[in-house]
Amino acid sequence: MSRALMIAGLGVMLSACQVVGPDYHLPDEAAVHREDLQGELAVNGKPVVSAPVPADWWRLYQDPRLDQLVQQAMASNTDLRVAAANLSRARAQVEEAEAAGGWSAGVKMGAQRLQESGEAFLLPEKVPVDNIGDIGISASYQFDLFGKLQRGIEAAKASADATQAAADTARITLVADVVRAYTQVCAANEEREIAQHSLDLQDQSTLLVQRLRDAGRGDETQVTRSQTQQKSLRADLPRYEAARQAGLYRLSMLLAKPVDQLPAGTAQCAELPKISQLVPVGDGAALLKRRPDVRQAERHLAAATAGIGIATGELYPDISFGATIGTVGLLDDLGKPSTNRWGFGPSLSWKVPTNGSRARIREAEATTQGALAHFDGVVLNAIREAQTGLSQYGALLQRRDALADAEQSAQRAADQTHRFFQAGRESFLADLQATRTYTDVRAQTAAANTQVAMSQIDLFLALGGGWESGRTQASSASKP
Repeated sequence: MSRALMIAGLGVMLSACQVVGPDYHLPDEAAVHREDLQGELAVNGKPVVSAPVPADWWRLYQDPRLDQLVQQAMASNTDLRVAAANLSRARAQVEEAEAAGGWSAGVKMGAQRLQESGEAFLLPEKVPVDNIGDIGISASYQFDLFGKLQRGIEAAKASADATQAAADTARITLVADVVRAYTQVCAANEEREIAQHSLDLQDQSTLLVQRLRDAGRGDETQVTRSQTQQKSLRADLPRYEAARQAGLYRLSMLLAKPVDQLPAGTAQCAELPKISQLVPVGDGAALLKRRPDVRQAERHLAAATAGIGIATGELYPDISFGATIGTVGLLDDLGKPSTNRWGFGPSLSWKVPTNGSRARIREAEATTQGALAHFDGVVLNAIREAQTGLSQYGALLQRRDALADAEQSAQRAADQTHRFFQAGRESFLADLQATRTYTDVRAQTAAANTQVAMSQIDLFLALGGGWESGRTQASSASKP
């Protein structure tokens, strides 16, 4: 008994001081440590607003209907339901890992009509058939001598954190898709209204040309050309309706409800969502902490590192200390001193490492190297996407502003030319060309506004949308 207690005490001491495998920390050579990735983000060499991106970035549009769409999508979207189920499973796996080892107990009860072998008991005669009962209670404590179970817990927690980051990615992607679909509906309605207005102007022009022809101041060729322009503008109208319907169907899918149950006024939205302030960006270091895909890759690296310890732990034996108590014998005699049994002591189980255990360690090390390379790639891609998004957004803003100036000039030119035409000082062709130019520039301006709105959404998506997992950040901050 004293030896058994000594072995148990030794196991406790060993379990407290030895853990196999490397302790996790971000390698010094990881791309996330590069100084050139930590500074301010810029557009065309100029720094941008370094304020943090808010988690609810869509509220910057100050559009109550959009807020309602996002809230409903967050409550019922099927992708988020899948992400929630995956997160619940990951958390259950953490509980399973934490429950491994340590104390365990069991109860066994059975009864049977039994014919025992006499020779098994060194008896030459046949043992009589009888009713045999077996009742036993056992308890044991498995020592985590080499930290294999601890590494398993670390791997499970890191995987759960990665699943949380994946859920954050699903959320920001969902919000971006909702805002994008809503913007598509609004843009289609706005552009259709502009196209309809241009068509109305052309209808008036065609009517005027017909009157001039009838009055002898024009000819049939002018009427035909005006009607051709009129038909061309009318032919453009169906594509705006198709874009509007596509956006509504997209919202219907994202919110998991029929189109006619979308928030009131969604289908009639005719003004693009606009942000009245400069887009907040933050610096590179904040971006790398904020982007959920970066956090997900870092947590996968932590899980892979813990996997080395799990594989290394397979080289060592499992040691536990247990006790049993029970009674075995004839049913009528169960519980009597002659049938009672008990025992306690240490137990050692060891698989001799000749079945590929060391190869599994090398496999885990290679997996960790691959996870590090993937993490570096995600970090570099995050910076690339943010810089590219900022550059494209800046270029689209410049193009939109230039087209807005061009639209004003084209409108003035069209008005002047039309007045001159009415006064007989300009030809019909000049008037038609000026109207066509104004119509084209106005349509280009509307399309440019749509591109700016869509680019804003892509930029917020590239910036990580402000979502951060507090639990993951806390665990990351605790690492050296």
